[in-house]
Amino acid sequence: MELVNSTRMVIGSTVGMEASGRELLVVVVKGTFRLPKLGEDVELHQEQLPLVMADTFTGAPGFSAPMHEVDFALRKHRCDILLLGGAYAPHGRPIKRIPVSLRIGNWTKTFAVVGNRRWDAGGGGVRTTGAESFVSQPFSYDVAFGGVDANHEDPAKHAAFMRNPVGRGFHKHLDSKWVHGTPLPNTEELDRPIDAPDGHYTPMSFGPVGRGWEPRSRYAGTYDDEWVERIFPFLPPDFDEQYYQAAPLDQQLPFPVGGQAVSLVNLTPDGERNFVLPAFEAPMTIFPKRAQREDYNATLDSIVFEPEFERFTMTWRITRALTFSIFEIAKVVVGRRGHEPWQKHTQVAFPNPVAAAPPHADDEMPSEV
Repeated sequence: MELVNSTRMVIGSTVGMEASGRELLVVVVKGTFRLPKLGEDVELHQEQLPLVMADTFTGAPGFSAPMHEVDFALRKHRCDILLLGGAYAPHGRPIKRIPVSLRIGNWTKTFAVVGNRRWDAGGGGVRTTGAESFVSQPFSYDVAFGGVDANHEDPAKHAAFMRNPVGRGFHKHLDSKWVHGTPLPNTEELDRPIDAPDGHYTPMSFGPVGRGWEPRSRYAGTYDDEWVERIFPFLPPDFDEQYYQAAPLDQQLPFPVGGQAVSLVNLTPDGERNFVLPAFEAPMTIFPKRAQREDYNATLDSIVFEPEFERFTMTWRITRALTFSIFEIAKVVVGRRGHEPWQKHTQVAFPNPVAAAPPHADDEMPSEV
């Protein structure tokens, strides 16, 4: 299959499989844009980030917060909204606690970022120390509420906070020798401060959630002896495509997304950014070897803001069922020639030549017509 890029963005394709065993062609378009400042328009970034081929983390995989997930999810039913970064004190004046918020259209998520604190378990009971001041404070699920309590001498009594096992602040056992002096999270719900190590708090961050965390893991399906004996290597029948959503549930927006006002508050050194999210079609044309061309508009299903690098990415996707295999597709053309800044202009001839296979020679290479 030939993949033709008529955009200034990055494209890629893969073949996946549904739980039913049906193969799918997945084509993605990923554009990197400059995060505009006051009075600026959104522009395509000169440096287009490559597609992510494997999940990345802040540290050791499985023991640290996810950063970027592979760009080849087979299908998403809502748009993941993600942000990687930190909080900034207004005007660079040290502060101990500050709200941060991200808004797209009518959707908003806000939480508090707090300076470093520790549990004080001396003198009976457990309390929090006062927060230290900060000018900037990075955040991720590494510093959100959660973690693993593996201090007890009996391994059977170890515990993990499965909504965020890589976080900090969680303790099942409140013995002072295990709790005293350990760090609290740097993020918390705006109206629910963290004050108990064994509490059930919502981990607060804007990043992707781990594939093995609750509640995401429950969508992965059942991998038991019956699956090994009767179903492997296919997905289990109770696999739910909700599993492909990388963002927490409260950061998944219904389609369509694009054209809405965006606001970032206390997420950049200048305090606030306001702009309008780009809204445009991502056309794709598929040329099967033995059928008419198929025209699609890809769906925007992933947005990742990275204020630290003054950029954000938008990813569009189509998922097409294959009748037999990928070899039934001759060519996929992504985008079209035009004058928008994300389109190529005279560099790419369009329409592109169509690849056609000889009618009775499946084993021959297609020829250009």
